[in-house]
Amino acid sequence: MHNAPERPAEGPDRSPLADAGDGPVDHRRLGRELDIFTGDELVGAGFPLWLPDGAAVVAELERYVLDLERRQGYRHVRTPAVGKRALYERSGHWQHFGPDMFPPFRVGGEDLVLRPVLCPHHALVYRSRLRSHRELPLRIGEVGSMYRMERSGVVGGLTRVRGITLNDAHIFCPPEQAAREAVRALSMIDEAYDVLGIRAAYHRLSLPGPPEEGKSYAGEASMWERAEAILRDALDQHGVQVRAVRGEAAFYGPKIDVQVYDAHGREFTLSTVQVDLYQPERFDLEYVAPDGSRQRPAMVHRSVLASMERMVAYLLEAYAGALPPWLAPVQVLVLPVSPAQAEAARAVAQRAEDAGLRVDVDDRDESLGARVRAARPRRVPYLAVVGAREADAGSVAVRLRDDRRLPAMPVDAFVDAVAAVVADRRRDLGFTGKPIRVDN
Repeated sequence: MHNAPERPAEGPDRSPLADAGDGPVDHRRLGRELDIFTGDELVGAGFPLWLPDGAAVVAELERYVLDLERRQGYRHVRTPAVGKRALYERSGHWQHFGPDMFPPFRVGGEDLVLRPVLCPHHALVYRSRLRSHRELPLRIGEVGSMYRMERSGVVGGLTRVRGITLNDAHIFCPPEQAAREAVRALSMIDEAYDVLGIRAAYHRLSLPGPPEEGKSYAGEASMWERAEAILRDALDQHGVQVRAVRGEAAFYGPKIDVQVYDAHGREFTLSTVQVDLYQPERFDLEYVAPDGSRQRPAMVHRSVLASMERMVAYLLEAYAGALPPWLAPVQVLVLPVSPAQAEAARAVAQRAEDAGLRVDVDDRDESLGARVRAARPRRVPYLAVVGAREADAGSVAVRLRDDRRLPAMPVDAFVDAVAAVVADRRRDLGFTGKPIRVDN
């Protein structure tokens, strides 16, 4: 066991809404209030159903991380969520990870298994043909589904689920390049955390524990020593404080776990970088070296955003549901003051949609004040009010989520400003103006 470091005084840049009420709000409650996700007994515990607004958040996170990976030289693949039992026997998961896997099901005389991880499939992608040293490092990424047999007593919400959507990737490279690739992965995590407003508590070097603790580890001691040396080298190059902890390694190798605190002060792993010298041996992975010899690559596992489920849970609680504009399910809500402005409001919404924004129109037969109050729990970043003067002038009166009201501005100027905030993935709302109380 280890002592957790003191929790940082500041977390993500949070909306004023994040500090309202009696303390942090559980993401399960926020998920219900904001129509992010739900569950159903006909699906079963641990299998969340993403509602349209939740699916929009997940799609935006996926779009971001896939773009980040492409800029870092990753090639993306799609692999099935099942494999033969023999695949996981080859990878070692059946022997060392079996209790966390769903039982096999019989199809056509073969035992198939819902995959608990993506790495064996990516090993198969690598070995689909013989690789040259000139192709390495080969960085393979995927946002893929996997399934784990979490016990009934621990599943709940989005943090402990049985159906997982993971931002996963594996880098195949000569062992002497593995430390450099681990550093690149750590830098990607830093970049993503900066965009999302996440502060890492510390980096944990997760090492194997003694055999008497009941966990089984594959491979020889020398293999583990080499892998640990690679990760320590990477941590030294990256220049971060690290805490070594026994008993937290994967069965196939040590890992760097990026530890964070959630809004409730609980510590957990969000992102990870691992060095694996075991599965390349098990799958007989090779590349042709410059001298023509066949050599064994190292396999660097890494996840920047972790699972979509855990990341969304973390962000919902950190921002108390008031997600940054680029992640907000609805970014602009257009409100006509009266039915006479309904057509003008729809034109504003169309202009915003054409700019790539997620827009809704609330033209219900209720007072403007009632509709503004109804919008507040939805945490929509921008309200665009269209009254008679605005309709005639081709403008909107803007109300921001942080209770600022802005003077009327041309529709194009408003849309362009919001689109720029979203495109830059800023965490603030942009614009200028004094915060004032919205009473209606």
